[in-house]
Amino acid sequence: MPDLFDRYPLSAGTYHEMLDASGAVRAHWVRLYEHLQRSTPAQLIQRQALLTRQIQENGVTYNVYADPKGADRPWELDLLPHLIPAQEWQQLSAGIAQRARLLNAVLADLYGPQRLIAEGLLPAELVFGHNNFLWPCQGMTPPEGIFLHMYAVDLARTPDGRWWVTADRTQAPSGAGYALENRLIVSRAFPELYRDLKVQHLSGFFSSLQETLARQAPGSNEAPLVVLLTPGRFNESYFEHLYLARQLGYPLVEGGDLTVRDATVYLKTLSGLRRVHAIMRRLDDDFCDPLELRTDSALGVPGLLEAVRRGRVLVANALGSGVLESPGLLGFLPKINEFLFGEELILPSVATWWCGEPPVLAQALEKLPELLIKPAFPSQSFAPVFGRDLNAEQRQALAARMQARPYAYVAQELAQLSQAPIWQSDDGQLQPRAIGMRVYAVAGAEGYRVLPGGLTRVAADADADVVSMQRGGASKDTWVLGERSQGSEPWKSRRALGVHDLIRRDPYLPSRVVENLFWFGRYCERCDDSARLLRIMLARYVDDDDALALQAAVDLGERLHLLPEVEEPGEGDDLSDRLLQALLGEDWPSSLRANLQRLQWAASQVRGKLSRENWQALVELQREAMDLETDTPDFGELLDFLNRLVMSLAALSGFALDDMTRDEGWSFLMIGRRIERLQFLSTSLAAFLRSDAVFDQAGLEWLLELGNSSITYRSRYLALPQLIPVLDLLLLDEQNPHAVLFQLKLVSRSLTRLNQDFGAPRDASLSVLIQRLAAFDLGTLENPLFGESSLKAVLDGLADLLQDIGDTSGQVSDRLALRHFAHVDDVSQRTVSV
Repeated sequence: MPDLFDRYPLSAGTYHEMLDASGAVRAHWVRLYEHLQRSTPAQLIQRQALLTRQIQENGVTYNVYADPKGADRPWELDLLPHLIPAQEWQQLSAGIAQRARLLNAVLADLYGPQRLIAEGLLPAELVFGHNNFLWPCQGMTPPEGIFLHMYAVDLARTPDGRWWVTADRTQAPSGAGYALENRLIVSRAFPELYRDLKVQHLSGFFSSLQETLARQAPGSNEAPLVVLLTPGRFNESYFEHLYLARQLGYPLVEGGDLTVRDATVYLKTLSGLRRVHAIMRRLDDDFCDPLELRTDSALGVPGLLEAVRRGRVLVANALGSGVLESPGLLGFLPKINEFLFGEELILPSVATWWCGEPPVLAQALEKLPELLIKPAFPSQSFAPVFGRDLNAEQRQALAARMQARPYAYVAQELAQLSQAPIWQSDDGQLQPRAIGMRVYAVAGAEGYRVLPGGLTRVAADADADVVSMQRGGASKDTWVLGERSQGSEPWKSRRALGVHDLIRRDPYLPSRVVENLFWFGRYCERCDDSARLLRIMLARYVDDDDALALQAAVDLGERLHLLPEVEEPGEGDDLSDRLLQALLGEDWPSSLRANLQRLQWAASQVRGKLSRENWQALVELQREAMDLETDTPDFGELLDFLNRLVMSLAALSGFALDDMTRDEGWSFLMIGRRIERLQFLSTSLAAFLRSDAVFDQAGLEWLLELGNSSITYRSRYLALPQLIPVLDLLLLDEQNPHAVLFQLKLVSRSLTRLNQDFGAPRDASLSVLIQRLAAFDLGTLENPLFGESSLKAVLDGLADLLQDIGDTSGQVSDRLALRHFAHVDDVSQRTVSV
């Protein structure tokens, strides 16, 4: 193959990670370069496709607001890793650990004696003007004096090859989970190279995090419960929250899953409240407690700050640590480090000036075209501005704003980012892109431990000099080369587990997750029911062979609110439009599209309980539905879609039966499915028995199809559908999972088990209905003394019974929700588990 650098431009005055100034491959890149040279373009394309497929199968996403790729934008990962030699990393790692120690000490001073402000080493305006400096946290000292449990630093390499700090991330640093996922994927694309280059492992870093949180968590002799607090699925890095929770073994919770009682934090579970000892938060400071901090926050936990103040819960990172993310602090850190530790900073910051001092402001205004202007506080509502991109009038307007409020602005020297090669499958060539690197440190018993690697971020375009995932950038795995222990570094367990520690059920399952599993089950069944009924209506509409059967199906669709009703019969009664509305209507709340969206929502809330294969089936289902919406399908395409949809939903049912542990979550998922099926079957049969199609053969055929019992009927009777055997199969057959009596007894048994497990009183409402339905004698339908009116009266009575069953199943669902999903004081206070 041609040389990979045939069309690789070298920019003068830019540091190239892979090539030196003469264009030669740097020593630590030679092995990778030779490996690439031996590979054919087809092999590299195949490896890139492997990465893309793994990202899709693992559901790795990064949500970009208003992105055309959708809310769950696939994570962008380049095939080629970013390589750093061991000697260079040692210096870099020492500088990051030193900086983490310094920033932790700064936080201890700001929320303690405030000597740095008193000595003039930090301007008071820069601290007290920051909306993440939390006055209610003043005087609070966390265990072992650790404010920063995890720290991240953004780095850029200048043309001379030195790394400079561009930003500190101290509030809730993101990206470490993505770095770990990148490693797992890229190492499989280059397994031999990964082993031969002795790339340092990442797992020890996360073990240190587990050990620190467990050690510092308040409590007595019980194993501490650590949870990961997320703002929810709409956060851009929600996948990482879910991923880290899985890897660390922490329940993933939202603010509503936690409650504070007597200055103690509890997790709401089905079995009551469980004491929470530590919270690893991914929520911004001021959103964490609406009681004392931000009153409009719907994401936090009321009373959390008081629990922290009394030492009843550990929060990592400490509340208020976001104050250090102001870029204005960068210029003051070198002198602060000398003051506190008598050392120079190993890692310098890119030149940064806070404009709150008059001489600095004057200098910044003079050099405005050469600088990047940033807000000093996150409350400022403007994005960073490059002075070079402004015309004279715009610069003048910016200067006027800076002079009016100088304390709100920070001027920073432009960082000339280094470039690294990326693989472009389109032309089979390497191309340079600007990169930045985010590296992480975690507090341990003996100081800060630095992750041997990190998240390398890549600019979206060839001429871009800003790296941002929100602006469409990609990522790279970061390989730190050097010696490592033989074999795989184990992921250490916090404690040895023996026979007495065995657990057969999840004790920390949040009731919110169980509630969403319940509704996930209901929506799975509801979508299946809707798809089957719509398929029946579409097929009869297209065939146009039996108006009576079609009308009965349409009447049922209207009764179930699946099909929009006609306000004025005869005026605009276009059934084709109504069927399209029932399928794809954006404004029709009961459309199949709307229910599929509810299914996806419920699934996103319980993603941590679903297997990878189960989640992938849901992603494929969503993709098919989205493809359908972008076209203008005819009824033939819609019927094909409904056939595939029914198959996909059957696969979800199989995953629930085969992939999930039979725990409380599974029990509620299944009872949700059973209640939904019971309600649909009984209500549908009640409506059918009242229709004119009850004696129509075509009507009985679609009724069997709706109950997924056509094959069973044919194999048993070898005859065309008739009323009595059809009703027996769909009503009274205790071997048929689509019979009302089968589902009625199944729901009743499930409720009995749940009530026994949770000590709830027995619910006898379904038992009475079981007796009434089982006592129904189909022989009355063939009484020769009955006339048509008498027979109709018997069928109406049966329809009334079925409607009672449907209504009661809805009431059962409501009672389940009130008992298990709503934690009100008089219930939950009696079920506190410490």
